[in-house]
Amino acid sequence: MTYTESAALMSDQNFRGRVQVAVLKYADSIMIEASSVPAHNTRERWAVQAMQNPAMVAAQIQPPTVMDPAVQQDGASVTDAALQAAVEGVVNKLL
Repeated sequence: MTYTESAALMSDQNFRGRVQVAVLKYADSIMIEASSVPAHNTRERWAVQAMQNPAMVAAQIQPPTVMDPAVQQDGASVTDAALQAAVEGVVNKLL
């Protein structure tokens, strides 16, 4: 993707909706993981915040998600599975 295409995708509302779904899906998986998972308390706090305000979290996660190699390759047509992996990768970097 070009810089212009990347910038446009960073604020695309349809793409943000998909990111929001991925955020919620990841938050749900964190909430049910074992408490022995490294950094679980930090991850759980993020998951609670994500579930309480998924639109805000998606807006924060969207720009770095666009920079993921899979998204850069396929743009808005990235598969749901690849987008999920991209979102989880971004969240893991931030936590």
